[in-house]
Amino acid sequence: MRLKARTLEALYALFLLLPFLFTLLVFFLYAFLRAAYFSFTDYDLFSPPRFVGVENYLRLFREPLFLTALKHTLAYSLVVTALQTLFALLLAIALNRPLKGITAFRTVYYLPSVISTAAASLLLLWLFQRTGLVNQGLSFLLAHLPHLLSLGLLFLAFQGAQVAWARRRGEGVAFFDPALALLSLPLALLATYALGLFGVIGAQEVRVEIPWLPTTATFLGIPYPLWAIILMNTYTTIPTFMVLFLAGLKGIPQSLYEAAALDGASPWVIFSRITVPLLRPVLFLVVTMGLIGTLQLFDQVLFVGGSGGAPLEATITLAYYVYGNVFPSGAAPRVGLASAAALFLAGLTLLVVLLQRRFGVSERGWAG
Repeated sequence: MRLKARTLEALYALFLLLPFLFTLLVFFLYAFLRAAYFSFTDYDLFSPPRFVGVENYLRLFREPLFLTALKHTLAYSLVVTALQTLFALLLAIALNRPLKGITAFRTVYYLPSVISTAAASLLLLWLFQRTGLVNQGLSFLLAHLPHLLSLGLLFLAFQGAQVAWARRRGEGVAFFDPALALLSLPLALLATYALGLFGVIGAQEVRVEIPWLPTTATFLGIPYPLWAIILMNTYTTIPTFMVLFLAGLKGIPQSLYEAAALDGASPWVIFSRITVPLLRPVLFLVVTMGLIGTLQLFDQVLFVGGSGGAPLEATITLAYYVYGNVFPSGAAPRVGLASAAALFLAGLTLLVVLLQRRFGVSERGWAG
């Protein structure tokens, strides 16, 4: 029996799709259905599941740790998504210029995205230890604060004097003219060194030992350890989104920029009226991927909480809450509660993305 060409083509397509369909059915659909079933039961992996209705969902909102995880997850998602989108866009615009050696710059700026999560977490622990580089840097800055203030004031004085002299001769120069700053800066450095040499200003002994990780102290309502994770995650995800923005910038016709320049448009007008509107599809993709990725934060919480000694209440997120209930230390697993939390996280992710698409930036433009 000979098969028709269309039937044979469909069989080939199905054969090529089999690995993806198998993964989708086993690791997504089957897992989702099992989690949905367990979320309505009281199950500890050792006894048969007992149906409890929606008790697990109601119990979630009576647990202080779950509410803390929900607050941390939303705060982390909003802050990281905003920071990584903004800095990735600015970096892409900076690297989209025809500069000499631009390929090398793009490669260097992309390197942080290839760092594994474990390596990035270990680097984070090293930076934010009590005697780590962050505290040492703050100690150095505070110890030499008189020098820094003196340098700044002297620079402004020399720069102001040069600008005043140039304007008196009829030259229209800006206050922060780069050519004049090249002379003002070394003069300010020499004057600051002289003041230190004659004992007018001197370094103080300052030792900063802020416990960034083993603490529950907060800044703007977010615990210090979570801020450390925010900084590290933003640093490692910016390059990936920078590449997406670069691809979008390459698709904007240069004739639009040339026409705007001929009309005398300022850089801000060009950015806000041409670049950002034409990048809306890429912005939608970046914001959506950022929200989905940040709402599922887990591995860095595990590393910082385990190896870094950060309190659970300061770093816990919804994904880690699910893990902690399935694999608790020295207690019976609460699979039903963890399944309810996992489904809540899935629903929350879908809701946030839909709200962002409805009221934020969509693939066709700004919604609302």
